Amino acid sequence: MVALRAGKKSLLRALSRSFACRGCQFAPERGAERRDTAPSGVSRFCPPRKSCHDWIGPPDKYSNLRPVHFYIPENESPSEQKLRKLRQETQEWNQQFWANQNLTFSKEKEEFIHSRLKTKGLGLRTESGQKATLNAEEMADFYKEFLSKNFQKHMYYNRDWYKRNFAITFFMGKVALERIWNKLKQKQKKSNN
Repeated sequence: MVALRAGKKSLLRALSRSFACRGCQFAPERGAERRDTAPSGVSRFCPPRKSCHDWIGPPDKYSNLRPVHFYIPENESPSEQKLRKLRQETQEWNQQFWANQNLTFSKEKEEFIHSRLKTKGLGLRTESGQKATLNAEEMADFYKEFLSKNFQKHMYYNRDWYKRNFAITFFMGKVALERIWNKLKQKQKKSNN
């Protein structure tokens, strides 16, 4: 039954792309091959069939980031294609990082709470059946420890994030200049004819 549902979903995605307006094509959904760490992947969000623009979907339940479905124009230039692919790779990289980070955070937080409650001689549930919690001061210890333990990882993430954003900004400028240049060429051809 599960395999049938998965087959229907991939069939629906393929059909929605094939019936999209002339020249409209959505970038392939990628990220499913990286499910070995966090079960994030791409959201089930699907833009309208006739859309010819990028669409931003609802937040992913693991990374809390909003996935972008990139529009692929029919006459996409090599620079535009490189820009789109760089944006897709950056989105997938960012999605995977935050899905893994949030998963690690939740797991370590639960372990911390469990260990603190155990040292106090308390169970995971209160007498009334509610989930036992720690006060803000005790949780501050966990947050401080988690941030200091992951400082290096966050530093590398920020460095790579800035590199990727500068590259994307550079290619966006390049694509904009190419578009202006092409418009000027077309106007010049019209005025010569």
